[in-house]
Order: sequence, then structure tokens, then C-alpha cells
Amino acid sequence: MGAVPKSSYMSPDEYLQWEHSRGDDEKYEYVDGQVYAMAGASRSHNRVAMKFTNLLYNHLQGSSCEVFQSDMKVGIRSLETDRYYYPDVQVSCEEETETYANTSPCLIVEVLSDSTARKDRTEKLAAYRLFASLQEYVLCSQDTPHIEVYRRVRDWEREIYTAGQVLMLESVGLEVAVDDIYRFLM
Repeated sequence: MGAVPKSSYMSPDEYLQWEHSRGDDEKYEYVDGQVYAMAGASRSHNRVAMKFTNLLYNHLQGSSCEVFQSDMKVGIRSLETDRYYYPDVQVSCEEETETYANTSPCLIVEVLSDSTARKDRTEKLAAYRLFASLQEYVLCSQDTPHIEVYRRVRDWEREIYTAGQVLMLESVGLEVAVDDIYRFLM
């Protein structure tokens, strides 16, 4: 794992330069001057993220929208905060100009683990809502057929979908059967 800089504060530009000059494959998220190493993901986590990625990629082929997996950051830079996160899956339908981060996602999907669930439901939900472009934020359990959807048009109220149900990703016009995402558990 690459060493995190010793300074307790790092500017966004210093973080980006450091993040892209390292020679390892480790990923670090940035929150208002602090850098945090990301933990590895489980087999189930990868299966859920890959299933969502495949469904979105196949659905959006030929459109102006692009699907990105966990190697592409999202960057939130405002008067209130400077943050860079690595969502598990994201879709952007805008022309993105930054090389290593999207700044206009319309859909973000995070796969929950015991160590990330609280942060994904609180800190990241609050931060992602700062994107004017974001229409939906989706949280998926990695161990059980359980999906939470937060939508801008519904004032970010949580909707829950479980086995046997179908959800509509309105931001991209894709209907998703919960059972299709979690077929590996059945």
C-alpha cells in the first residue's frame, strides 16, 4: 500500500497529484483535506457491482451516457467542501472534461459492507446530493437482496426494494429486477 503523506492536511490539488503519481493500485478517498485508504471488496460486493455495471452498460449503449466502475472518482468541489470518492458504479450523461474524476454523475451506486454502510448512508449521501446533476443514489446490500434508492425528485426519501420486486432507475430509464442482481445468492 502506498504511504499516505505525513501532513495532516492536503489540498485537493496536492491530493490529485499524489493520487495519480503513485505506482501502486491502492485507492484513497479525499474529504476536506484528509486522505483515507479504501478497503478491499468481497466476492459478493464485486458480483453486485458487476451486475449493475453490466445492466447499465448494455442498456445505455448508443446513448450519450457512460457507465464507470470503481476506478473512476467523482469530484465534489464547492464553497462548502472538497471531496473525491470512488463509487462502485456511476453514470454520467454530461460531457466530462476531467481525466480522473466525473463531476456530473446522474446515478451513483454503492454496494454496502459492514465497514462502509454508515458512511454510505450518511456522509456520502449528504455529499453526493451536492451534485446538481445527481438524480438517484442506490445502495445495495452485498449479502441479501436489499436495495435502497434515494431520488432527488422524491426529496431524497429512502425507497426499499427486496426479493421479487422491480425498481425503475428513472435517471436512465432502466427497470431492474432485484432477483437479477442477486441471482448468485439463490
